[in-house]
Amino acid sequence: MTAQAKATAAWPIPVRGPQFQRADPAHVRALSELSAATASAKLRSAGIRHAFVDGPRPLTPRTETRIAGPAVTLQFMPQREDVYSGLAQETVERGTALWAVLETIQPGDVLVVQANGSSSTGCLGEMLVRYFRKRGGAGIVVDGCIRDASAVRALGVPLWCTGVTPNYASQSELFPWAYDVPIAAGGALVLPGDAIVADEDGAVVVPKALAAEVATTSLEHEEWERFSRLRIEEGGRLADYYPVSESNWDEYQSWKAAQ
Repeated sequence: MTAQAKATAAWPIPVRGPQFQRADPAHVRALSELSAATASAKLRSAGIRHAFVDGPRPLTPRTETRIAGPAVTLQFMPQREDVYSGLAQETVERGTALWAVLETIQPGDVLVVQANGSSSTGCLGEMLVRYFRKRGGAGIVVDGCIRDASAVRALGVPLWCTGVTPNYASQSELFPWAYDVPIAAGGALVLPGDAIVADEDGAVVVPKALAAEVATTSLEHEEWERFSRLRIEEGGRLADYYPVSESNWDEYQSWKAAQ
Protein backbone atom coordinates (compact mmCIF):
# COMPACT_ATOMS: atom_id res chain seq x y z
CA MET A 1 0.00 0.00 0.00
CA THR A 2 1.36 3.45 -0.90
CA ALA A 3 1.94 6.15 1.71
CA GLN A 4 -0.96 8.12 0.26
CA ALA A 5 -3.28 5.11 0.47
CA LYS A 6 -2.26 4.42 4.06
CA ALA A 7 -2.96 8.01 5.04
CA THR A 8 -6.32 7.97 3.31
CA ALA A 9 -7.22 4.69 5.00
CA ALA A 10 -6.45 6.13 8.44
CA TRP A 11 -8.38 9.33 7.82
CA PRO A 12 -9.80 10.73 4.56
CA ILE A 13 -7.52 13.47 3.27
CA PRO A 14 -7.47 16.18 2.28
CA VAL A 15 -10.06 17.49 4.72
CA ARG A 16 -12.17 20.30 3.29
CA GLY A 17 -14.49 22.51 5.26
CA PRO A 18 -17.95 23.59 4.13
CA GLN A 19 -18.56 26.15 1.42
CA PHE A 20 -18.12 29.69 2.68
CA GLN A 21 -18.91 33.20 1.58
CA ARG A 22 -16.07 35.64 1.08
CA ALA A 23 -16.13 39.09 2.63
CA ASP A 24 -18.09 41.57 0.52
CA PRO A 25 -15.86 42.94 -2.29
CA ALA A 26 -16.96 46.52 -1.58
CA HIS A 27 -15.91 46.16 2.04
CA VAL A 28 -12.60 44.63 1.00
CA ARG A 29 -11.92 47.55 -1.35
CA ALA A 30 -12.54 49.97 1.50
CA LEU A 31 -10.29 47.97 3.81
CA SER A 32 -7.50 48.10 1.22
CA GLU A 33 -7.17 51.81 1.99
CA LEU A 34 -6.36 51.12 5.64
CA SER A 35 -3.18 50.41 7.51
CA ALA A 36 -2.98 47.28 9.62
CA ALA A 37 -2.44 49.52 12.66
CA THR A 38 -5.69 51.39 12.10
CA ALA A 39 -7.63 48.19 11.46
CA SER A 40 -6.22 46.67 14.65
CA ALA A 41 -7.14 49.72 16.72
CA LYS A 42 -10.69 49.85 15.41
CA LEU A 43 -11.18 46.12 15.99
CA ARG A 44 -10.06 46.65 19.58
CA SER A 45 -12.70 49.37 19.92
CA ALA A 46 -15.26 46.92 18.53
CA GLY A 47 -14.33 44.36 21.19
CA ILE A 48 -12.02 42.10 19.14
CA ARG A 49 -8.89 41.69 21.25
CA HIS A 50 -6.89 39.13 19.25
CA ALA A 51 -6.90 40.22 15.62
CA PHE A 52 -3.15 40.49 15.00
CA VAL A 53 -1.45 37.49 13.39
CA ASP A 54 1.58 37.53 15.67
CA GLY A 55 4.78 36.27 14.08
CA PRO A 56 4.68 36.58 10.28
CA ARG A 57 6.63 39.51 8.86
CA PRO A 58 7.05 40.69 5.26
CA LEU A 59 9.36 38.42 3.27
CA THR A 60 10.61 41.53 1.51
CA PRO A 61 11.18 44.16 4.22
CA ARG A 62 11.37 47.90 3.63
CA THR A 63 8.98 47.61 0.70
CA GLU A 64 5.70 49.50 0.82
CA THR A 65 3.10 46.80 0.49
CA ARG A 66 -0.51 46.88 1.59
CA ILE A 67 -3.11 44.27 0.77
CA ALA A 68 -6.64 43.38 1.75
CA GLY A 69 -8.62 40.35 0.69
CA PRO A 70 -10.85 37.50 1.81
CA ALA A 71 -9.11 34.70 3.67
CA VAL A 72 -8.72 31.23 2.20
CA THR A 73 -7.33 28.93 4.88
CA LEU A 74 -4.85 26.06 4.90
CA GLN A 75 -4.08 23.99 7.98
CA PHE A 76 -0.94 21.97 8.69
CA MET A 77 -1.14 19.30 11.38
CA PRO A 78 1.51 17.24 13.19
CA GLN A 79 2.66 14.12 11.41
CA ARG A 80 1.91 10.75 12.98
CA GLU A 81 3.54 7.63 11.63
CA ASP A 82 0.37 5.55 11.27
CA VAL A 83 -1.27 8.35 9.27
CA TYR A 84 1.59 9.96 7.41
CA SER A 85 5.29 9.94 8.22
CA GLY A 86 6.74 12.21 5.53
CA LEU A 87 9.14 9.44 4.45
CA ALA A 88 7.67 9.08 0.98
CA GLN A 89 8.52 11.24 -2.00
CA GLU A 90 7.64 14.93 -2.05
CA THR A 91 5.20 14.19 -4.89
CA VAL A 92 2.81 12.61 -2.36
CA GLU A 93 1.95 16.16 -1.35
CA ARG A 94 0.02 16.54 -4.60
CA GLY A 95 -2.86 14.65 -3.00
CA THR A 96 -3.00 16.86 0.08
CA ALA A 97 -4.70 20.08 1.10
CA LEU A 98 -1.64 22.01 -0.06
CA TRP A 99 -2.33 21.33 -3.71
CA ALA A 100 -6.11 21.30 -3.33
CA VAL A 101 -6.40 24.74 -1.76
CA LEU A 102 -4.52 26.39 -4.62
CA GLU A 103 -7.18 25.21 -7.06
CA THR A 104 -9.79 27.20 -5.11
CA ILE A 105 -7.95 30.54 -5.16
CA GLN A 106 -9.94 33.36 -6.74
CA PRO A 107 -8.61 36.78 -7.78
CA GLY A 108 -7.98 38.93 -4.74
CA ASP A 109 -7.85 36.08 -2.21
CA VAL A 110 -5.37 35.98 0.66
CA LEU A 111 -4.09 32.52 1.55
CA VAL A 112 -3.58 32.17 5.31
CA VAL A 113 -1.59 29.17 6.53
CA GLN A 114 -1.53 27.62 9.99
CA ALA A 115 1.88 26.02 10.54
CA ASN A 116 2.26 26.63 14.28
CA GLY A 117 5.32 28.80 13.77
CA SER A 118 7.36 25.79 12.62
CA SER A 119 10.92 26.72 11.71
CA SER A 120 11.56 23.57 9.66
CA THR A 121 8.45 23.19 7.49
CA GLY A 122 8.60 24.94 4.11
CA CYS A 123 4.88 25.43 3.62
CA LEU A 124 5.20 26.90 0.12
CA GLY A 125 7.93 27.24 -2.45
CA GLU A 126 8.45 29.02 -5.74
CA MET A 127 6.29 26.81 -7.96
CA LEU A 128 3.27 26.90 -5.67
CA VAL A 129 3.55 30.66 -5.13
CA ARG A 130 3.90 31.07 -8.88
CA TYR A 131 0.65 29.13 -9.37
CA PHE A 132 -1.03 31.22 -6.67
CA ARG A 133 0.00 34.36 -8.56
CA LYS A 134 -1.31 32.92 -11.83
CA ARG A 135 -4.72 32.41 -10.21
CA GLY A 136 -4.83 36.06 -9.16
CA GLY A 137 -4.20 35.74 -5.42
CA ALA A 138 -3.49 39.01 -3.61
CA GLY A 139 -1.07 37.76 -0.96
CA ILE A 140 -0.06 35.00 1.44
CA VAL A 141 0.27 34.97 5.23
CA VAL A 142 2.12 31.97 6.68
CA ASP A 143 2.37 31.29 10.40
CA GLY A 144 5.58 29.42 9.64
CA CYS A 145 8.26 29.25 6.96
CA ILE A 146 8.55 29.09 3.21
CA ARG A 147 11.40 27.92 0.98
CA ASP A 148 12.94 29.18 -2.30
CA ALA A 149 13.04 32.63 -0.72
CA SER A 150 14.97 34.40 -3.47
CA ALA A 151 12.78 33.01 -6.25
CA VAL A 152 9.61 33.79 -4.30
CA ARG A 153 10.72 37.39 -3.76
CA ALA A 154 11.31 37.71 -7.49
CA LEU A 155 7.69 36.70 -8.16
CA GLY A 156 6.49 39.86 -6.40
CA VAL A 157 3.66 38.19 -4.49
CA PRO A 158 3.17 39.99 -1.16
CA LEU A 159 4.04 37.38 1.46
CA TRP A 160 4.33 37.36 5.24
CA CYS A 161 6.06 34.49 7.06
CA THR A 162 8.10 33.75 10.18
CA GLY A 163 11.21 32.68 8.28
CA VAL A 164 12.69 30.49 5.57
CA THR A 165 13.92 26.90 5.36
CA PRO A 166 15.25 24.58 2.62
CA ASN A 167 12.73 21.86 3.58
CA TYR A 168 9.65 20.99 1.57
CA ALA A 169 6.22 21.00 3.18
CA SER A 170 6.07 17.51 4.71
CA GLN A 171 9.81 16.96 5.18
CA SER A 172 9.75 17.81 8.88
CA GLU A 173 7.12 17.50 11.61
CA LEU A 174 4.01 18.85 9.88
CA PHE A 175 1.69 17.72 7.11
CA PRO A 176 -0.81 19.73 4.96
CA TRP A 177 -4.08 18.42 6.30
CA ALA A 178 -7.15 20.62 5.72
CA TYR A 179 -8.40 23.68 3.89
CA ASP A 180 -11.46 25.94 4.07
CA VAL A 181 -11.53 25.30 7.82
CA PRO A 182 -11.08 27.59 10.84
CA ILE A 183 -7.39 27.95 11.67
CA ALA A 184 -5.19 29.49 14.35
CA ALA A 185 -2.53 31.76 12.83
CA GLY A 186 -0.18 33.62 15.12
CA GLY A 187 -2.65 33.43 18.00
CA ALA A 188 -5.55 34.75 15.93
CA LEU A 189 -8.62 32.81 14.84
CA VAL A 190 -9.11 32.99 11.08
CA LEU A 191 -12.39 31.85 9.59
CA PRO A 192 -12.70 31.22 5.85
CA GLY A 193 -14.04 34.38 4.25
CA ASP A 194 -12.80 36.79 6.91
CA ALA A 195 -10.96 39.83 5.57
CA ILE A 196 -7.20 40.15 5.95
CA VAL A 197 -5.44 43.52 6.06
CA ALA A 198 -1.66 43.35 5.91
CA ASP A 199 1.23 45.78 5.49
CA GLU A 200 4.74 46.33 6.89
CA ASP A 201 3.37 46.08 10.45
CA GLY A 202 1.97 42.60 9.85
CA ALA A 203 -1.41 41.01 9.20
CA VAL A 204 -4.74 41.66 10.91
CA VAL A 205 -7.89 39.52 10.74
CA VAL A 206 -11.10 41.50 10.24
CA PRO A 207 -14.15 39.32 11.00
CA LYS A 208 -16.39 39.25 7.95
CA ALA A 209 -19.38 40.57 9.89
CA LEU A 210 -17.38 43.59 11.07
CA ALA A 211 -15.73 44.47 7.76
CA ALA A 212 -18.13 47.30 6.86
CA GLU A 213 -17.97 48.85 10.33
CA VAL A 214 -14.19 48.65 10.53
CA ALA A 215 -13.78 50.10 7.04
CA THR A 216 -16.08 53.06 7.76
CA THR A 217 -14.68 54.00 11.15
CA SER A 218 -11.10 53.41 10.05
CA LEU A 219 -11.36 55.65 7.01
CA GLU A 220 -12.70 58.42 9.24
CA HIS A 221 -9.80 57.83 11.64
CA GLU A 222 -7.19 57.99 8.90
CA GLU A 223 -8.75 61.16 7.51
CA TRP A 224 -8.40 63.12 10.74
CA GLU A 225 -4.89 61.71 11.11
CA ARG A 226 -3.98 63.35 7.78
CA PHE A 227 -5.20 66.65 9.20
CA SER A 228 -3.24 66.04 12.41
CA ARG A 229 -0.02 65.39 10.50
CA LEU A 230 -0.37 68.66 8.64
CA ARG A 231 -0.97 70.69 11.76
CA ILE A 232 1.88 69.03 13.69
CA GLU A 233 4.26 69.66 10.77
CA GLU A 234 3.14 73.30 10.89
CA GLY A 235 4.08 73.51 14.57
CA GLY A 236 0.82 72.56 16.27
CA ARG A 237 0.88 70.99 19.74
CA LEU A 238 0.56 67.22 19.93
CA ALA A 239 -2.08 67.53 22.67
CA ASP A 240 -4.19 69.72 20.41
CA TYR A 241 -4.03 67.61 17.29
CA TYR A 242 -3.42 63.96 18.21
CA PRO A 243 -6.13 63.09 18.55
CA VAL A 244 -7.90 66.23 17.38
CA SER A 245 -9.09 68.02 20.50
CA GLU A 246 -12.70 69.08 20.95
CA SER A 247 -11.67 72.72 20.69
CA ASN A 248 -10.07 72.07 17.28
CA TRP A 249 -12.78 69.82 15.87
CA ASP A 250 -14.48 72.66 13.99
CA GLU A 251 -11.14 73.49 12.44
CA TYR A 252 -10.82 69.89 11.28
CA GLN A 253 -14.34 69.90 9.83
CA SER A 254 -13.57 73.07 7.87
CA TRP A 255 -10.36 71.54 6.55
CA LYS A 256 -12.24 68.38 5.60
CA ALA A 257 -14.93 70.33 3.73
CA ALA A 258 -12.24 72.13 1.73
CA GLN A 259 -10.62 68.92 0.50
